[in-house]
Amino acid sequence: MAVRSIPLELQELTATWFTSVLSAEVHTATIEDAHSGTTGRARVRLVGDPTLPETVFVKLAPFDVGQRSFVDEHGMGVAEARFYAEIAAEVPVMKPRALHAAWDDDGRYVMVFDDFTRAGGAAIAADHPEMLAIVDGIIDNFAALHAAFHDDVRFETGGSLEWVARRSRGYGAGGGPFVRMAMDSLGGQLGAEFVAFAEFYCQRANEIAEVIGQGTPTLVHGDAHLANMYVVDTAPGFYDWAVIGAAPGMRDVAYFLANSVTTEARREHEHRWIDRWCAALAAHGIEIAANDAWEQYRRQAIAGWVAAVATAGVGSKWQPIEVAVRATHRAIAAVADLGTRDAMREAGIG
Repeated sequence: MAVRSIPLELQELTATWFTSVLSAEVHTATIEDAHSGTTGRARVRLVGDPTLPETVFVKLAPFDVGQRSFVDEHGMGVAEARFYAEIAAEVPVMKPRALHAAWDDDGRYVMVFDDFTRAGGAAIAADHPEMLAIVDGIIDNFAALHAAFHDDVRFETGGSLEWVARRSRGYGAGGGPFVRMAMDSLGGQLGAEFVAFAEFYCQRANEIAEVIGQGTPTLVHGDAHLANMYVVDTAPGFYDWAVIGAAPGMRDVAYFLANSVTTEARREHEHRWIDRWCAALAAHGIEIAANDAWEQYRRQAIAGWVAAVATAGVGSKWQPIEVAVRATHRAIAAVADLGTRDAMREAGIG
């Protein structure tokens, strides 16, 4: 088999390929686990150079051709590969260590990571017994990330991060078809309040995208829900950086709180968490008035709602449907509690 620099199929993840990209001798490469969603994923055991990790985690194009077309259309895999190759070293939060990241002009991509589970990394469930401490850490990490790239001139035309800003434009406007799918398949289960808000969103998606794009840009993770996070003890880490963007930092905060925190915990602690984010930014010399932060939060919560609903709308293609439905219920409650529709009207929409 010819060795391609960017593999498309699992069988191309050979010892020869790993040797070529890791600059270390690999004698055998055994795929221990593999699955495919918005991207293809494989855990591979390597035997060879003792300096290499025993297991690595590989991301490549989805195995399903139809799903591969969706990812190519949105440039998600290429964006994540570029993030790890060009930006990750500057990002002051815990994340997987990339051993290799590559992409090409045809939209192919591949990343090889040190397997963070070897260092005790574990998934986070919404009912984790230390969840409040974990959320505190996530909020602090958001602030560190947002402070590091706050109003960065590299987002401007000709800057090295212009590509990030360019792919962020219109964020949220493309969710309409997926929201419609959720209305058709789950509307009866999710209730009349959901259907009314979904109709409002679908009719005004472009205007809503323009509103939530307003404000001082920073680097945002863009898809900050629990399934894209892990913990070592209670210290949070972030992976799946395929939806990075240049946007107001509150997008990450609101997306996460609306989508991933239990409704009860969000209602009890959201003011404290918004204040915590503002205080952490202030420590870096970035001042955001509390009332301004709260208004941003009310508007940006729609990002978490769109993500949850769209994920539920495609069934179990991106996440198990029961996980997506639970996130959708949390997001429905959040936009209702926060008066997000009224906040949009106050911004001149509807």
